[in-house]
This record gives sequence, structure tokens and C-alpha cells, in this order.
Amino acid sequence: MVEEPGFHEAVRKNIRRSTALVAASPGSDRLRGALLFGAKPPVYHVHWLVVAEGERGSGTGRALVEEAVRRFVDAPGTLEVVTFGADHPGAVTSGARVFYERLGFTPAEAAAPGPEGGSRQVYRRSVDRRECPIAD
Repeated sequence: MVEEPGFHEAVRKNIRRSTALVAASPGSDRLRGALLFGAKPPVYHVHWLVVAEGERGSGTGRALVEEAVRRFVDAPGTLEVVTFGADHPGAVTSGARVFYERLGFTPAEAAAPGPEGGSRQVYRRSVDRRECPIAD
């Protein structure tokens, strides 16, 4: 994704809009994860979420999504993300689909293929006024 044309501009745009979040290790410059967020209320979008391989399963991704919901979502609304399709090799290796399902997202319609090829799918969940942060 980092090599994709337009990615760096998307990061700069999200920084200017204050819709980019990062998780860093305390006392270190090492990034644990990052998230880019967008909104066209009442629909909100996780545009990009990445967690360092060694940090997966540590709660970093959940914390980033919870913080984005806390900061940017004006409930009620719908939160969406496009992730790997079920048949994409990255669906298993990344754990993305399971991750989003654990946060209450459900698979929805197919999305356009990703930049490197392979299927993509929209995942969606409702956010109501009682849901900040996301509960287990």
C-alpha cells in the first residue's frame, strides 16, 4: 500500500484534516500502528488501518478503531471498512476479516479489487450513541 500512487498524498490529507491516528511505543519513535479515517455523516470510513506484525493481537488495532470512533463519529451512524475478500490470500495471513468481525462488523457487498489485485469486501457496523468505545 505504501508504494501505491496517491498513498502519501492520502496520508498528508488526513494529517491536515486531523483524521490520522498513530499508536507509538511509549518513550520510542517506533510505530505500533496507524489509521486513516474519513466521514460523510452518517457514514464513517476506516480508510486504512495497519498494525505492525509484532503488535498484532496486542489490542493496538482495537485501540485505534475505538479512538477514531470516540473522536470522529457523531452517532448514530454507520462505520465501514473495505478489506480483503474471503478468497484473497491476505484474508487469512492478515487476520483482517476476523479482526473486524470481533469488533462487530459484518460482511456486506463486494468492493472493487485492490491495487495489487484480489477481491475486496465492505464490512459494516452500526454505531449508536451508547457505543463509544466499541465493546467486546
